[in-house]
Amino acid sequence: MMRDTVTLSRRRFLQAAALGAMGLRSGSPWAQVGSSSLGAPTRRFRLMAAEGEVEVASGQPYKAWLYNGELPGPAIRVKEGERLVVTVENRLPSGTTVHWHGIPVPNAMDGVPGLTQEPIAPGERFIYEFTAAPAGSYIYHSHVGLQLDRGLYGPLIIEEKTPHISYDREYTLVLDDYLPGPPSPLEELASRGEGTGMGPGMMGPGMMGPGMMGPGMMGPGMMGPGMHGMMGGFIVPPYAGLLINGRLPSDAPAFEVRQGERIRLRLLNPAGATTFHFAVAGHRLTITHADGQPVEPSEVDALFIGMGERYDVLVQASNPGVWFMEATPVESNSPPARAVLRYSGTKAKTAPESVGPIGGLQFHSAYLRALSPFSSGTPDRVFDLILSGRSATQWTLNGQAWPDTEPLLVRSGERIRFRMSNRSLMLHPMHLHGHFFQVGGAVKDTVLVPPHMGQVDFDFIADNPGRWFFHCHNIYHMESGMAREVRYV
Repeated sequence: MMRDTVTLSRRRFLQAAALGAMGLRSGSPWAQVGSSSLGAPTRRFRLMAAEGEVEVASGQPYKAWLYNGELPGPAIRVKEGERLVVTVENRLPSGTTVHWHGIPVPNAMDGVPGLTQEPIAPGERFIYEFTAAPAGSYIYHSHVGLQLDRGLYGPLIIEEKTPHISYDREYTLVLDDYLPGPPSPLEELASRGEGTGMGPGMMGPGMMGPGMMGPGMMGPGMMGPGMHGMMGGFIVPPYAGLLINGRLPSDAPAFEVRQGERIRLRLLNPAGATTFHFAVAGHRLTITHADGQPVEPSEVDALFIGMGERYDVLVQASNPGVWFMEATPVESNSPPARAVLRYSGTKAKTAPESVGPIGGLQFHSAYLRALSPFSSGTPDRVFDLILSGRSATQWTLNGQAWPDTEPLLVRSGERIRFRMSNRSLMLHPMHLHGHFFQVGGAVKDTVLVPPHMGQVDFDFIADNPGRWFFHCHNIYHMESGMAREVRYV
């Protein structure tokens, strides 16, 4: 893990502000390449957070909060080991931050309001600086309130020095759920009587039993309308549709391939409250990375990707035609998000073929094996964590709701084990900042804890001192209390 010390001097801040004053072309991350005092090449970017409007389908405008006027925000691509410097300018009506999801950055760069930094005030700027490592597929997003669900997210790709896989071209697919208006806290949705019935996170009782699923695996068609869980009626955001790369299925983005090519797909899920089942019609998927970290290649017909998770897959282009790539919500019967895989030479009017009923070999993250697993060992400290809720609008860890929680205390060098037990009927994608952990054979930073008494254990090494956030990446659960601080002592 990395333990960089970063000092943001007034001179450097003013230099960045002066460069920012030159203006920003909409849609550009404003990249510059230079060198740093540490000897590594430096890439500089600028992100401007502001209110804006985009089209999620032809003629269908969507008012959102955006980075550089785009949804998703502009892709930031750097090479492994480069120094990344990002100047964030806030033109929103409220404070904001940026979190570099999955990257073990120095604590001061982690972007958690009230824990690692104060929000960037309207009209102000902040410089984030850290070494881009390790390589992988990541996400940057706001960590203030429900701002992620307003549209403040984007892909961050750290390219490998020496890839362990070969491929001919790559595409990044960002999955999201689409709100018809600004997000509302669960309490407000409940008071208005909205967000009930069928929707993300709704599970019917008796649908999940022991042994039916493990971390990262859920079966389709398990949901029922109007169900109520162990902790009362579920309240969920009233989503209007699902997106791939900021587009609704009616105007699905298209990706071109040639027969015989190997295509690398980087699948990112920054959605506020949706777990997806992803498949490509007419093709199989070979999983090569989990949360950016390389795994032994594993071939499946479909995979599940929870909020905050990322998977890289290879697709062998051996079945000419036009095919849908579909991201179906696990927790509802909403129409899937779609993109189009089109082979060169196919007639333009050829209609894409759908994935159809889910079948074949389903993904189970417990089967993944990291290429660089942690060394085996007995944990120095074990935390038993109960995931539950006091009501439909308050979610807890061991009965405590953030911010009225006790920190989880660790010491540098310790091997820590989290044993999580889910006492609710909603799945919870649990994310640990600043560290990777080993769950089963995989090395990840986000893991799905299945509902209905599901259990997941993971180990991590306490080697990145600071105050770190640990929370459910369903941001409505996080905002309703399902979070704790991991504090080094």
